[in-house]
Amino acid sequence: MTTATTTGAAFRLHGVRLGHPGNTVLRGLDLTVRPGEVLAVVGPSGCGKSTLLRTLAGLLPSRGGAVEQDGRPIGGPHADRALVFQEDALLPWRTALANVELPLAIRKEPKAERRRTATEWLGRVGLADHAHRLPHQLSGGQRQRVQLARALAARPRAVLMDEPFGALDAQTRAGMQDLLVDVLAGTGATVVFVTHDVDEALFLGDRVVLLAAGALLDVLDVPLRRERTADHSALRRRILSSL
Repeated sequence: MTTATTTGAAFRLHGVRLGHPGNTVLRGLDLTVRPGEVLAVVGPSGCGKSTLLRTLAGLLPSRGGAVEQDGRPIGGPHADRALVFQEDALLPWRTALANVELPLAIRKEPKAERRRTATEWLGRVGLADHAHRLPHQLSGGQRQRVQLARALAARPRAVLMDEPFGALDAQTRAGMQDLLVDVLAGTGATVVFVTHDVDEALFLGDRVVLLAAGALLDVLDVPLRRERTADHSALRRRILSSL
């Protein structure tokens, strides 16, 4: 399969205040997300990681400041941006193949074309032999593979991931991290990846954003990324001490 390369989305937040009426979780947020990068976001529970992701997705308006994609204000959800959650959110009555086809059907792509695309993506995530199984017939890791295939089959310019591997056991989680790196190769998509796991952030991220209650603490470049044997001990200690 040859993956169609897209131009990754660029995001810019300037002086942003995020949260709900009466509950501001982030203030004065200035952040740039570069086209095609994997930006990992870490921080303690309640610091605003998921709120940031939902604002970038267009599901939650900012309480102030500017939130832009490619220089234009984000006014709501868009097919350019795909969301991947910890819960797989697959439709239980649709097969794995039909779940992957769903965003393509919503776009009204021809049936034969969307079937071909969905079949290719299921193959790429290692589930070619499971295409006609229902979600309850799949393991947790397999369901997450279907969700990932569904997100990428629609050729988004940005993939926004909210702790997608958090419920998986350690071995399955490591396998999903490797799979994500593999399937993203050549797509050009920008990824914002929220996680509680510092090691996961250091493995996947080109940069790591540190959030604390109410504020952005730092944005760190990650050397030797995507290498399990890389020595990130100093950077890991720096992140953990900040959190």
